[in-house]
Amino acid sequence: MASIDVIIPAVGESITEVVVGKWFKSNGDLVQMDDMLCELETDKATMEVNAEQGGVLEILVSEGTTVAVGSLVARIQTDAAEGTNSPAVAVPQAAPELTPTPVAVPAVALSESRPNPVSALPVPKASTLDTTVRRSVPEGPQRRERMSQLRKTIARRLVAVKNETAMLTTFNEVNMAPLMEMRSRYKDSFKERYGVGLGFMSLFAKAVCLALHEFPVINAGLDGDDLVYHDGVDLSIAVSAPRGLMVPVVRGADRMALHEIEREIARLAAKAREGSLSVDEMAGGTFTITNGGVFGSMLSTPIINAPQSAILGMHNIVDRPIALRGEIVIRPIMYIALSYDHRIIDGKDSVSFLVRVKEYLEDPYRMLIEI
Repeated sequence: MASIDVIIPAVGESITEVVVGKWFKSNGDLVQMDDMLCELETDKATMEVNAEQGGVLEILVSEGTTVAVGSLVARIQTDAAEGTNSPAVAVPQAAPELTPTPVAVPAVALSESRPNPVSALPVPKASTLDTTVRRSVPEGPQRRERMSQLRKTIARRLVAVKNETAMLTTFNEVNMAPLMEMRSRYKDSFKERYGVGLGFMSLFAKAVCLALHEFPVINAGLDGDDLVYHDGVDLSIAVSAPRGLMVPVVRGADRMALHEIEREIARLAAKAREGSLSVDEMAGGTFTITNGGVFGSMLSTPIINAPQSAILGMHNIVDRPIALRGEIVIRPIMYIALSYDHRIIDGKDSVSFLVRVKEYLEDPYRMLIEI
């Protein structure tokens, strides 16, 4: 019987294994050429495996199994007659999880070997303690979902960053009125000329790129015992997607005009929402911007995107009273935060960098002519 093998393809230079995610076809299904068969999960992204030819699908590896690149996960019987099914193949199932049964905790008598008399304390009855154990277990309906490989990797990396770096966060506030006024003044003509909207992210990206050239250590990273300085800025932009937080990279952001940054951010964000970002599109960033303000965050301490050395956090814009030229006035204020690895970056450079970003944003015409 003629058949073709479904093999795990190479998905990146540093990736040697993947997790077989969801199968979109069942064992014995008739598939057509280019039909989506299954989803593969790596520590950076998810990708699809499509049928190279039509035929009857024989699944060899179950969902949630970790396999090496190049492994055989299915076969397609290419000479099977349409409408027929191949013999059912048992797909391995994960062992059921066992729920621990509450165990009665026996009351322990007070020791009588003490040299001095001790006041007797009432000991709860065993039945009372049993009740306590039972109440510690959540009641009501429950639902379990397998943690995705992407989510597990994110969790592992976040813990590693907290444990392996000397992370510190510095804060500042930005009067957004000048930036908002400039954006309001030019957004229509900008859209008409370039076919893309003028958003805050491109303006923040521009301010960050200029400040990184002034403080290159913020854009550096550690490689073993070496401190590696990057001549250009490959800017990672955190994007919320259905599968979780994705961080695609705007390459050469420091050499781009505002409309070019806007176009690239829009393109990458669309791919993130579709789940079609490639591994290469999320690798190699030198500095990250994340915007929790779109969800209403007032203030946060963002975690460094390893192996980078710093990350800028944006937050929501709220009218707040501030002192301006000796008067109390109401202005739209955004708090910004820079988390950085103190092993590499000193407080002087981190604070100075954040102040420079603030200065560019509060005087946006200055950053556009780069003075």
